[in-house]
Amino acid sequence: MATTAFPDPAQCQQNFEQAVALSLHLWPALTLAVQNEWGGPDSADKRDWFAGAIADLFPDVSRLTPAQLEQKLVQQAQLSPEQQASATVNGVKVDEPDQEDVEAVLLQVMLDEFEVAVEDDSAYEVAEQVVKLRKECLRGKFDGVEALRIKWEARGSSKNCGAVFQQVKNEDDEDEDDDDEDEETQDGDGDVEMEEAPELVATNGSRRERPEPVVDEDGFTLVTRKKR
Repeated sequence: MATTAFPDPAQCQQNFEQAVALSLHLWPALTLAVQNEWGGPDSADKRDWFAGAIADLFPDVSRLTPAQLEQKLVQQAQLSPEQQASATVNGVKVDEPDQEDVEAVLLQVMLDEFEVAVEDDSAYEVAEQVVKLRKECLRGKFDGVEALRIKWEARGSSKNCGAVFQQVKNEDDEDEDDDDEDEETQDGDGDVEMEEAPELVATNGSRRERPEPVVDEDGFTLVTRKKR
């Protein structure tokens, strides 16, 4: 019985988007920001938008055929970065963002939307994981995504510790935060019960609407701050 060299590209895209959503829901710095509503009362919704924004950095391969997906991967391996930048397969870009591109957006959105400056290596690690899983998903390898699902389901009441970051305070909030500091210290570690399993990024064409990315003359994608 004949088999195709590559799986259904729509399945590849679906698993990748789930990988992004799970990666962000398992990011301790972002989880703490959402629990404390540092992005405002709609912080949980912002996290969903955030996952979609990261997924949208990568070309959507869902409309490709298996043969076209194979062609895209072959061109990625054969073309120089300069050639990849202008190459397409059925309208889908061959070029894809790298770990540094993803990390830059992660850090910018955390600062702009949640007023958090991530100072450890966690953004680098999340970006590295996203890029790694992207490559695996495009080749029909979904073990890494399944491992994230298992990790999410088994998270239980584990504490989000080890993240090093600072919340960027507005001047108007400083006095109020100082007054609350002693009370928060006396209340203990303030653990918050984790929310239900994440609603993964939609993959049926009904994605949550997000602002169109702004691309400057050098081709760099800027992430604009969401209006509150």
